[in-house]
Amino acid sequence: AEPGDVFVYDVGPLSIAVVRGDDGGLRAFQNVCLHRGMQLCADHERGLTELRCPFHRWSWTLGGELREVPSRKGFGVLRNEDLPLFPAAVDTWGPMVFVNPDVRCEPLAKFLAPVPDDVAWADLDDFRGKALISMPVKANWKTIIDGFSETYHVQGIHPEMLRMVDDVNSPQVIWERHGRLTQPYGLPSPRLRGGATNQEVWEGFVEVMGGRVGIHRADEAGECPAVPEGSALRDVLAGMIVDHFRAEHGVDLGRFGTDQMMTMQQYNLFPNITVLVFGDLLQVVRARPGATPDEGYMDVMAFDRVNPGAPRTDPVTAEMPPGSHSLGLVLDQDVANVERAHRGLHAPGLTHLTLSGEECRIVNLHRNLDRVTGVDSGVRISS
Repeated sequence: AEPGDVFVYDVGPLSIAVVRGDDGGLRAFQNVCLHRGMQLCADHERGLTELRCPFHRWSWTLGGELREVPSRKGFGVLRNEDLPLFPAAVDTWGPMVFVNPDVRCEPLAKFLAPVPDDVAWADLDDFRGKALISMPVKANWKTIIDGFSETYHVQGIHPEMLRMVDDVNSPQVIWERHGRLTQPYGLPSPRLRGGATNQEVWEGFVEVMGGRVGIHRADEAGECPAVPEGSALRDVLAGMIVDHFRAEHGVDLGRFGTDQMMTMQQYNLFPNITVLVFGDLLQVVRARPGATPDEGYMDVMAFDRVNPGAPRTDPVTAEMPPGSHSLGLVLDQDVANVERAHRGLHAPGLTHLTLSGEECRIVNLHRNLDRVTGVDSGVRISS
């Protein structure tokens, strides 16, 4: 965020250093010393004035220009302008920073289209990073992101949600690379044959995401709030979230309607990112490859909505093994599921997967992977 701040992003064998320069500009470099290939930055740093290799102390400016070579005479003729750091492409969308080691890649806005325009109503620039939690898991990165590309699994691993989310009437849109799910909360799933009373919907909402109204334990739900004539429980819940957010954070969300507060917009960005948006909430799940095809990282990013110009605070950044700390009911269930889902893929008899229309965003992901890699993985669509 500030000049001299450096953030290191590792993905598989690649490492990118994202740097805020003295001039306030955001830059990214391949994280490598041009002398012997040492990784320049091992971790996130604050207040640097240069990028200095810890091996032999070559250094570069925050703009990537070579600054110092100790015992330079021994190298013969070295010109600083011949040895700048290798640049990487970098750009932002809202509070999110995107990098690409290939500077010839297309502009980020073109790559993400039409997602930013589709969610422009949410004013993502008003969100700030709160936490970045990384979990090493025994699963391929594609297995991880597949699990966040459909909600067909709600009835299986998130049964508590059935009382408070319509996981059936949830329209999806598929664009060239990306996809979107629109899913209403605050009403029961049609999968519940007997439906659910307002009290049951309320209790389900509190158990799954009661923190949005200031209730952090399921057993503290109490009586369902009164629903005025002509309104629905969803309207009441939306108003409660707005009131709680104003009291707790000093931010007025009154400009957002019931749908914007109570209908989840879930975007799948090719190839490895899921973005969840409500009026008061922004959360990102990212999948990264690990050292082998059977290892990966599940990264969870949480954001706070703040008033424009609010002072910045450092987000919590940590790596922790699955199950060591709770990420909330639903994410804990997702984490517990992913390794088991990956192990099953090694069954010798499993020669292909059979997907439904509810899993169309998974199909789109793998269709695009086939396109960019030139490998035919056997993705077929039948009517």
